[in-house]
Formats: sequence, structure tokens, C-alpha cells
Amino acid sequence: MRNFFRVSSLVSMFLMMLLSLPQSSAASYLPDFTGLVQEHSSAVVKIETITRSQEGGQPNVQLPENIPEIFRHLFEQQMPQRQNRRQGNSMGSGFLISESGYILTNNHVVDGATDIMVRLIDRREFDATVVGVDPQTDLALLKIDAESLPYLELANSDNLLVGEWVLAIGSPFGLDYSVSAGIVSAIGRSIPSGQQQNYVPFIQTDVAINPGNSGGPLFNLEGQVVGINSQIYTNSGGSIGLSFAIPANLAKSVVAQLKESGRVDRGWLGVVIQDVGKDLALSFGLDKPQGALIAQLDKKGPGQASGLKVSDIILSFNGKDIQRSSDLPHIVGPIKPGTTVPAQVMRKGKKLTLQITVGSRNMPVTTQERSSQAEKSRIGAAVEDLTDDEREIVGLDGVVIIDVRPDSPAAKAGLRQGDVIVQLGFEDVSSVQSFNQIENDLPSNKPLPVRFIRQGTPLFRSLLIDK
Repeated sequence: MRNFFRVSSLVSMFLMMLLSLPQSSAASYLPDFTGLVQEHSSAVVKIETITRSQEGGQPNVQLPENIPEIFRHLFEQQMPQRQNRRQGNSMGSGFLISESGYILTNNHVVDGATDIMVRLIDRREFDATVVGVDPQTDLALLKIDAESLPYLELANSDNLLVGEWVLAIGSPFGLDYSVSAGIVSAIGRSIPSGQQQNYVPFIQTDVAINPGNSGGPLFNLEGQVVGINSQIYTNSGGSIGLSFAIPANLAKSVVAQLKESGRVDRGWLGVVIQDVGKDLALSFGLDKPQGALIAQLDKKGPGQASGLKVSDIILSFNGKDIQRSSDLPHIVGPIKPGTTVPAQVMRKGKKLTLQITVGSRNMPVTTQERSSQAEKSRIGAAVEDLTDDEREIVGLDGVVIIDVRPDSPAAKAGLRQGDVIVQLGFEDVSSVQSFNQIENDLPSNKPLPVRFIRQGTPLFRSLLIDK
């Protein structure tokens, strides 16, 4: 019993000694974010969006598969029409990058939105317009009508180091101006999108990022924005310590192009590539696994035109080493199309340097652009040019429908996404340019034929333009 009291006394003395230590000794090992938050949180904004859509056309009724296509339209015409209005609300974050009201956020925060409202920390609210979006990097540039606003600087994200402290400010789950901190877990993470495109070398952190943080800034300890929070990996819908941000250097390039033209034109080689494993490295004459192995070339792509060949291993591009195949899109994407740069390749066991002229690849039209085109079209259809492969399959020139406005002449005629229009009125359609010219000259209130290809079958329908 006596020993017990003696041990208890020693423990008590030890705890008293710990409590008597200066608080600064423990705190000196941790960063103080208070000054950063006070100085820069006023440039972070909350973004609320509304998406209004009107569905028109046929109810979801499955027709028998054995009905010939030429008769299917008759059944569709006899089905009862429906008109349902739907409205969806969502929210995210963003931040001011100029005192004149330019705001950077994620594309997925505003994609398809009909109304965008921006709220500042002082509770002022502004309607925002979309300057431009880039789905491939998940970035969007907005503009509000205001002046003399606080704004944030984009840092040189190439200087970011693994293990460095970073901080995020945003509105997770609608909780305005929440702050969370952590460290950089990795840099240059490649996460392919649904189209297997990976133009973004993501910054991975363990900062708590949740729904509503999207589009918000990721700060370094100097108060500069090193990244734009974009994605999380989760099994529950909430943060589990795996969050990903778009590097600030990539955002700089995207913002410049969006300001200039409202869209982003990125470099393209026209190659299908794969990683080089240990066995492949030895068989190709490399002393270690590295580079991007060309498995396939687009016959009309800039890579083949510049002298690249299947089985070449690209070791460096534009002076930057390629360790993994995923490094190549990160390097090629930001290069302005038409620029010629050096590339070191391994070919048949020998290293050589080629001069490669980077090309351009037209990116898919965004949901917002489709809706806008369909709204402006007299027949109510957004269209785009056929690719060379699509033209070979169809066997004709034409344009493919990518969106149809509900209750439009095109919708009433039974046209739908994926149909290829080859004739409008009595004129042949060969491109988007010819489609626009022909459409503009069509008479109103007069039935007109439209010829299109649907799943390989040529069809005629009649459409009536009322204005």
C-alpha cells in the first residue's frame, strides 16, 4: 500500500512538471494558421447553383424491339406527351483571383446550372456569369459585377513538397468558411477521367475535404493558393483523408485561355501509351523501367506526322523526363498546339532526339455549351461535326446531334441525340457551318423534310419551324 502511494506521488509530480512547461515549447512544432485565415478568407466565396430543366417528349415506355424503325415514329406520336419541370440545387466553393470579380472554381460545381449565385464573407450576394469552362481539368472561370474585391494569388505549385503543411477554406455541407488543415501526401497523382483522360497531375493531401469544398483554395503557409480542391476518395461520401487538388500552375494556363477565348485548346500527340515494366525495359535496351511506350499511333495524328513510331519509348518531352506513361499527358497538355519541341526516344535499342510538332484535339462539348446551342438553334438541336471514323461508318457527310431542346421542332419530329443529319430541307448538310447556313434560311410555318441516319438506317421526318 505504501508503494502505491509512493508511485502515485511520483506520477503527480511528473504531471505537474509537464504542466509547468512553457506552452510555446509544444506549440513551436505546429504551424499557426490564424493569421493566414484572417488575411485571406475574405477572398473565398460560397457558390450556390440552380438547375432548371424541362422534360418533353415521350414517357418512359419500352416499345417492342421487332417494330420496324420506319413505323416506330407512328407509335411515338400516339403516346401521351408529358411536361415535367425539375429543379436541382447544389453548392460549392470558389475564390476571387482579381479585384474586378473573376472567380475560379470547379467545372462540376456549375456544370448545367441555369442560375449561379456567389456569396461573399460579408454576406453580399452576386449573380455570376460563366466566362468559360474546361471539363478536362475540372475548372471553371466565373465573373461577378463588382470592383475593388479582395483576391488571392496563385503560387508556383512546382515548388510544393511532399510533407508540406497546407490549409483549405470552403463550405463543406453548406457550413460556410470552414477551415481544415493537413499535409501534402503526394504530388503528380494521375487519376483518369471517365474518358480515360488524365491531364491533371493532382496534389494529394490528407486535408479534410467534403462535399461543398469543391472549387475552394488550398493554401501553403505563405497564404498563396497552391491548388484548387477538386476530388476526394471515399467509401462513405465524407472525408477519409484522401483528397486531391488541381495544381495552381495548371490553373494559370487554363484561366489565361478561358479569359481569352472562353475555352481551352490543349496539346495532343495522337498516341496510345503504356508503362514500361522491368522485363520490357530490358527487352528494349533500357537499364531501368522508365518512359512511355507507344502501343498505337493515330494515322492522322501529329505524333506520326512528326516521326514517332509504334514501339518507340518516349524518355523525355520538351526537356522533362518521363518516368511513367501518365507523365506524358501532363507535359503535352499545356503545350500550345503548333509548337515544336524536342523528344528523346528509345528506338531499337538506340536513343535519338526527334522534333515533335504538337497538335490539337477538339474536346467534347460541355453540357452547358450543348444546352446553349440547342436553345439558339431554330430547330432546337445542338450539333457537331463528324469525326473521320464516324464519317467512314456513316458513309456520308453530315452533323451528329448532341442535344435536343424539349418541345422544339426537332423533338416533335422525333430527332434525338446520336442521329446524324445529312439533309435539312432540300439542302445537303456537310458540316456545322453548312447546317447553320441552311437552318438560318429555312422558312417558318412550313413542313420541311429532314433526312438523318439512325444506327445505320436512313430515315426521313417532317419538321415545322414556327419562328
